[in-house]
Amino acid sequence: MPQMSPLNWWFLFIYFIILLIMFTIINYYIFIYSSPMSEKNIFLKKSLNWKW
Repeated sequence: MPQMSPLNWWFLFIYFIILLIMFTIINYYIFIYSSPMSEKNIFLKKSLNWKW
């Protein structure tokens, strides 16, 4: 079985690094964060509703 040359290993490494970076960038921009103000308002509404 022939071995790969070091240059081919380098290109393979670069290829997978580029794929990893693109995958993380796409996941970062697809995920929708909720705004902190809306969470804070919900928390205040729930915390002020006492059930004595």
